[in-house]
Amino acid sequence: METIKKASKSAHETIDKIANASNQAAETINEKGAELKISEQQLVETCRSYVRENPMASLGIAAAAGFFLSRLLSKR
Repeated sequence: METIKKASKSAHETIDKIANASNQAAETINEKGAELKISEQQLVETCRSYVRENPMASLGIAAAAGFFLSRLLSKR
């Protein structure tokens, strides 16, 4: 009977450790997700500012990128 109690206690402790590790991992993922969202917003704003300040260069970059993408995607 004592062996069953020890095994049960050990199993509960293991489950608690796994639950704590899962909670910590979920919190870390949420934090990193929020950081990524902020970084994305900053990148988008930087791109918008660049396009507003340099419309012709932006158009040239977009055309060149489109050309290279079409060449890469349509290998004959």
